[in-house]
Amino acid sequence: MTAYVIAEIDVHDPAAYQAYVAAAPASIAQYGGTYRARGGAAEAFEGAAPKRTVVLEFPNADAARRWYHSPEYTAARKLRAGCATGRLVVVEGL
Repeated sequence: MTAYVIAEIDVHDPAAYQAYVAAAPASIAQYGGTYRARGGAAEAFEGAAPKRTVVLEFPNADAARRWYHSPEYTAARKLRAGCATGRLVVVEGL
């Protein structure tokens, strides 16, 4: 069953964040993930919109978990740690 990783990110240091932006895509693709939304314009219908929203699609939740805990993404996450905060969740599709 398809699964989606939804990330709400608040970038504090845009220049430093570019290193993460460069590193993350290869790790996502390696684990079967694809971008479905990547920081495009967002409009909140209820509550406040996050500063940046990213939606990733994976073949299933296990693939998303393997990606998130992988050595490749762990290295990318370390690049993001000092320049952005956020929330990532995995949601199973229909």
